[in-house]
Amino acid sequence: MTTTTLAVLVPLLPFLGAAAGLLLGRTIPGLVRPLAVLPTLAALVLAVLVATRQGGGADIDSATELTPTGSVPIELALHIDGFGALVAVLVGVVASCVQIYSTGYLRDDPRYPSYAALVSLFTSAMLLVVYSGDLMVLLVGWEIMGICSYFLVGHYWETPEARAASLKAFLVTKLGDVPFLIGLFALAVDAGSFRITTVLATVADGGLDHPTLIALLLLAGVAGKSAQFPLHTWLPDAMAGPTPVSALIHAATMVAAGVYFVARLLPVFAASAAALVVLAVMAAVTMAGSALAALAQDDIKRVLAYSTIGQLGYLTGALAVGERGAAVFHLLSHGAFKALLFLGAGVIIHAAGTNSLAAMSRMKGLRDRVPDAFWTMTVALFALAAIPPFSGFFSKEAVLGAAEHAATGHSETAPTAAGWIVLVAGLLTALLTAAYATRLWLLAFNGKGAEAPDHGRQPVTMTAVLWVLAVPSLAFGLTVGVLPDWFDGHELTPTLTTSVLGTGLALVGGLVTYGAWRHTTALAARVPMGAVAADAEADGGLVEAEAIATHAPAYGDVAAAHDPADPGRLLLGPLYRHAAVGFHVDAVYSALFVRPVQAAASLVRFLDREVVDTYVRGAGTAPRWLGTAVRRAQTGNVQTYLSALLAGTVVLAVAAVLVATVGA
Repeated sequence: MTTTTLAVLVPLLPFLGAAAGLLLGRTIPGLVRPLAVLPTLAALVLAVLVATRQGGGADIDSATELTPTGSVPIELALHIDGFGALVAVLVGVVASCVQIYSTGYLRDDPRYPSYAALVSLFTSAMLLVVYSGDLMVLLVGWEIMGICSYFLVGHYWETPEARAASLKAFLVTKLGDVPFLIGLFALAVDAGSFRITTVLATVADGGLDHPTLIALLLLAGVAGKSAQFPLHTWLPDAMAGPTPVSALIHAATMVAAGVYFVARLLPVFAASAAALVVLAVMAAVTMAGSALAALAQDDIKRVLAYSTIGQLGYLTGALAVGERGAAVFHLLSHGAFKALLFLGAGVIIHAAGTNSLAAMSRMKGLRDRVPDAFWTMTVALFALAAIPPFSGFFSKEAVLGAAEHAATGHSETAPTAAGWIVLVAGLLTALLTAAYATRLWLLAFNGKGAEAPDHGRQPVTMTAVLWVLAVPSLAFGLTVGVLPDWFDGHELTPTLTTSVLGTGLALVGGLVTYGAWRHTTALAARVPMGAVAADAEADGGLVEAEAIATHAPAYGDVAAAHDPADPGRLLLGPLYRHAAVGFHVDAVYSALFVRPVQAAASLVRFLDREVVDTYVRGAGTAPRWLGTAVRRAQTGNVQTYLSALLAGTVVLAVAAVLVATVGA
């Protein structure tokens, strides 16, 4: 079987599994799990075969015209380079783990058949994006992922949070997709084709007439899909969906699509220095802001959501300095340990029996009750904090090394300003990442909250997947010497300067957070918690610093919302409250967009009801009144009719006499 045929089957198999699952899932329940797991596993095997045959060598290209347009052709094309081959393997691994994990996590869910089919469709759409060699076909997969995320985030549609989160995810990403589509058309007009190889050849020849405009339009779609500032607000709210969906979205699909798109078309963005600087600023704000927000979240999934936003900031930062090898390297590494973190969080939530107990301040005794989650999440958190020799260290240092390379003026494409912006923000984020990773580990597994009810041992399909993902989280960085053959031959080994700075800052962040936790724990032990709980209840669940200070003056502003031992409040100080709500970005959007739109809608409704409807009602009322008057004259009495006829005759006669008199 040819490599092209294998590549076609990779996205096709999950699509067929999704279609069969939707058609047969409810009528033949026994087929649901095989249709969910087997096609995805088969796609993974084929993706590995494609990657093996590609081998980091020549690109695999194949195309056939999909439909004649009369101008710019649309082709069903494949374009598989080293990046695409490895990203497809990542998608297959994470999707297979999610499907296997979901058989246990959602085993009692009545909507599991539709859920499993949508996950397969989601996987198929991402694989289509990865392998597609035509921008219009890529756009099809791009938009299918959007609608799948809408349905999957809203899986628990009975809850208002899930309904609002799914709608928000759909609208915010569509807001970015509108300029993205315009940018694709502008790019195709300049290049004369939607074919990716043709576009890249046009860029190499200097054939783009509007590189800055095209790059900025495309970046809007990337910001929406990959949850980058300012279109990042949908991702933390998307945690209302099932936890395996969060793992899939954050690790290998949806949010990875935007970054992968920029990596695939990096020469288009590199043609404009202004676009790279904008991308660098976007990455820097996203990195630092999301890391601060993660340090103030109480819900474990929201911590991981903001973490994903920040790690994607590293990816876009690497692309801003023109190093797509480092970006995709960190994409692969991050995909493994972030999927592990979300699935581990799912084990914790499943053990507690409800999503409402995902608050870290309420966790106690989990270290002994879910040992598989404890040990594997510890590995993943070390990788997230970029501590050597875990995978995150090598991939994050590749990004920081690329930023240093650009900042010192050694990059041929990236502006020096972009290098400095990414380098400074990346080092600051390394400190903050280690801080919130340490905080998560301390609160989740060493917390002093109320012990959640024990819902028994977790299914083996859930715990086994954690250990599978722990392997690349620990050892994937060791492939750093092999990957350059797949990534344009660019060196990815860590540099001494950034390694020392990055690791040093990470250790400082972790140790300071641990010290703050010890300090706040000691202070919390002296607080009369019965009085604190009463204040919390009276205040609607939020314990203000003043309320705590009433009972323990020495405690002051160190008090956390639900857990006085939370080191995040001590570390952030007055910034804590703002970081906890994402620095009020949603409130700004509400003031600038939501409220004006609602006011305009109210005005239109008033005009429609009071003006338009009044006119329509009046147009109907006048004939009705006239008809009523005429109907009253139709009495059926012959004498009345004769009297009216005689009166009319008299009136006409008088009128005729008057006319004749006036005429004479």
